[in-house]
Amino acid sequence: MEKIEVRGINFDSLSMAEAVECCRCWLTEPGRTNPAVIYTPNAEIVQLCVEQPEIRELINSADLIVPDGSGVVLASRILGRPLKKGKVAGVELSENVIALCAKLGLGVYILGGKPGVADAAAEKLKAKYPGLVISGTHDGYFTDDAGIIAEINRSGAAFLVVCLGAPRQEKWIAAHRHELNVKLAGGFGGSVDIFAGTAKRAPKIFVRLGLEWFYRLCREPRRIGRMMKLPKFVFGTIAVRMRGGRELAGG
Repeated sequence: MEKIEVRGINFDSLSMAEAVECCRCWLTEPGRTNPAVIYTPNAEIVQLCVEQPEIRELINSADLIVPDGSGVVLASRILGRPLKKGKVAGVELSENVIALCAKLGLGVYILGGKPGVADAAAEKLKAKYPGLVISGTHDGYFTDDAGIIAEINRSGAAFLVVCLGAPRQEKWIAAHRHELNVKLAGGFGGSVDIFAGTAKRAPKIFVRLGLEWFYRLCREPRRIGRMMKLPKFVFGTIAVRMRGGRELAGG
């Protein structure tokens, strides 16, 4: 797979279909006892990685890193090393892999969200994908990591969908990937809320124009603090290009 470095994160330059095929290979790999790991950083998370190198190293340890959002793709173009195949939205990738699991007869475990949300997501996904096996669910409000890991391993799931929000989900997967018996694990943020119907994706026109962030901000004005990382990311990327690709400590 071709790697494209954007602000210190080594993205895989893949189409959605190619990313799903990678997941299929891992899910069906004989003898795999620990998961391949997927992270889907957007511009906000990449900026966090610029500011916190330990998070950058953690994300770069994944087996598959795809750009979740047009901001990362724009940055790659500014830097002169474009992600030519565009973004691979985490919510779409996770759902495509869930659909694949339904076809293959493989179990899915959903971890995250408020109490009841993962259960609601499971029911809606089972209705949408006949034959889907939901091996288990748990909300994101837990402190007993060992107990959660034991439950996941007992479930027999092949695909672990972790929706704890960034960077908590990435830290949790990285800390426990060698204790997990699933074949594939990924951090997918708010996907569980989309699946459950407690949150909505931006209308297609916003997606097409790369304005999903603006739609989310209009619906959730409290996100304004987090969203301030976006202009910092864009202007920081322009500055990196002007410095000939040299990143400064702390962004």
